[in-house]
Amino acid sequence: MSPFFFLLLLLSFELACGHRHPLDPLTPSEISIVSSVIKTSHFGSSKSLSFHYVGLDEPDKPDLLAWSLDHGRSKEKALPPRRAFVIARSEGKIHEIYVDIASRSVVSDEVYEGFGYPMLNFEEEEAASALPFSYPPFVASVAKRGLALEDVLCTPLSVGWFGEAKQERRRVKIACYLTGDTVNFYARPLEGVTVVVDLDALLIVEYEDRVVVPVPESAGTDYRAAKQRPPFGPQTKPGAVVQPEGKGFEVDGHMIRWANWEFHLGFDVRAGTVISVASVKGSEVGTPRRVLYRGFVSELFIPYMDPSEEWYYKTFFDAGENGFGLSAAPLEPNSDCPANAAFMDAHFAGRDGAPVRIPNALCVFERYAGDASWRHTEFGFPGQVITEVRPDVSLVVRMVSAVGNYDYVIDWEFKTSGSIKIGVSLTGILEVKGTRYTHADQIAGDEHGTLLARNTIGVYHDHFVTFHLDLDVDGPANSFVRSKLKTVRVTDGSSRRRSYWTVAKETAKTEADARVELGDEPGELLVVNPSKRTRMGNLVGYRVISHGATAASLLSDDDYPQIRASYSKNQVWVTAYNKSEKWAAGLYTDESRGDDNLAAWSRRYVTCCQKAMNIGVAFVLALEPWLIRWRAACRNAGIEDTDIVLWYTAGFHHVPYQEDFPLMPLLSGGFELRPANFFERNPLIKTRPNGPVLLPNCSTNP
Repeated sequence: MSPFFFLLLLLSFELACGHRHPLDPLTPSEISIVSSVIKTSHFGSSKSLSFHYVGLDEPDKPDLLAWSLDHGRSKEKALPPRRAFVIARSEGKIHEIYVDIASRSVVSDEVYEGFGYPMLNFEEEEAASALPFSYPPFVASVAKRGLALEDVLCTPLSVGWFGEAKQERRRVKIACYLTGDTVNFYARPLEGVTVVVDLDALLIVEYEDRVVVPVPESAGTDYRAAKQRPPFGPQTKPGAVVQPEGKGFEVDGHMIRWANWEFHLGFDVRAGTVISVASVKGSEVGTPRRVLYRGFVSELFIPYMDPSEEWYYKTFFDAGENGFGLSAAPLEPNSDCPANAAFMDAHFAGRDGAPVRIPNALCVFERYAGDASWRHTEFGFPGQVITEVRPDVSLVVRMVSAVGNYDYVIDWEFKTSGSIKIGVSLTGILEVKGTRYTHADQIAGDEHGTLLARNTIGVYHDHFVTFHLDLDVDGPANSFVRSKLKTVRVTDGSSRRRSYWTVAKETAKTEADARVELGDEPGELLVVNPSKRTRMGNLVGYRVISHGATAASLLSDDDYPQIRASYSKNQVWVTAYNKSEKWAAGLYTDESRGDDNLAAWSRRYVTCCQKAMNIGVAFVLALEPWLIRWRAACRNAGIEDTDIVLWYTAGFHHVPYQEDFPLMPLLSGGFELRPANFFERNPLIKTRPNGPVLLPNCSTNP
């Protein structure tokens, strides 16, 4: 059997497993077909072809919505054409390739000539990390410190951009650590050594051994259970989730249906979890109404606050440089996810284009937290007490991305009230710096961190996790509203009160109107549908509610990392929908310059429209060819009563403390999308209470 015929058989088998949806991620056989098509095209003679991104080229939104409408009427509606978008490098050039999977053909191939580079892949990172061990100056540096080379482990780090006028060669810096008798090598940095690698040539091009400081001790750093010795930490009794009637949700391919929710669950090698066409209804009858067309983690910006030679460049973009989905960790049943969870594998393309499987990349489970969804006790009736309580049960979609030393837990929690809660939790290992200090009293100046253990400083840093949220609240035409709470003085003697507050609603007309710095003034943020009203006449909408993690960047605007992440000064942005605008820090984030990010798009829209109004569209477009690309944006820069995207950044300023060492407990925050006049009343009022759970007849007797 020929390999290609085998791929067709495998694809047919995959098509038969569950209903297919146009937004389904590429299957392993589709990834193989895409790789084969490219390798048998004009790239066949390339000796340096490498794949950096292979993902679904999602259908245009109007086409997908039309398919959904027709599919609702007829389940036999054919899928839109399946296409893949590929970023590959060959002979030192970056290629953007579209592949038609059905016809097995390259639709287009364009060379990208701008600034920045695509995501790194595991294979080149591994190859770069091995180079120092055969580099004599590095071997000498290890020996000078009295260390054994076999106890050293190295990892690659992105280098950022710091004002270089020309596009530099594609580089990484190599950070090295000592392992010894611990697996927590991040706690034992080999400080003072800088190794720069040319990724394309796989050569060390710069090397410096600037300073020698003690390597922190290994004692007490290993986090494995088998390595712990008494006295042990706090111990709780084991527990279990029992669902005698089975799981309450249905998994149909990538469609998830539960209670009053249905949505599509996908995976992307850069974004990780992708939630699409999330719709809700207020009762057990009726048609689901769309809330979220597409939502995912767009970028993570993690700048460290140490300006020294070995640390200044540590300003990472974990999605665009390393791949948030690429770093997805296989989830552990009964630990990462409870016993009642269902798991879903994910697949991505390796450097050679072959599909790679991540087992248990996602999990879905019902959460019984012991909380109430609503309750009331009434003592007002003489001689009786009325109490009504409904338990809170929610559906959680979880992914964990282990990007180097940090683990990020991302939860999408769907509630029967109509809310979607998005949780961001940080855990893992701090990025620490070796130092001579062994006690805080020895520190006189700014060491840019906290002394956590002998010779160990946890460096100050930030985490900014930006979400792309294409909200379609009861339809795609939405508006963004700021309900500002204003104090009103009573000065006319009409009341014994002297003040009260009221709500002043402002509908954003342009993207500039919708930039929000949380906490600058009291109020609420809403996305409403101007063409839909409740029976009471209120606009149908959803609120955006912060649950902690509201930090914004404190870096100066002219600092190079801040230029690259210039969107991080505002936690909320709203832009007109544009299919190509997915990644807050730009499509090519590695060594980017900030000229293709969320803030830059918004500035271009405003600039384009202002110039068009001042001197005429035709003249502007003739005068400045680059504006042609933004012509559609000029027409759609207004964000009132149109298809809009809300970008929300959950931000943490992280000052390390000793409790964060040697491995930090979860630090959590997030936000909520909560109905705001979306329903006619509380949809849970008619929820019937569950009866008592009847457990199987269990006995401890043999």
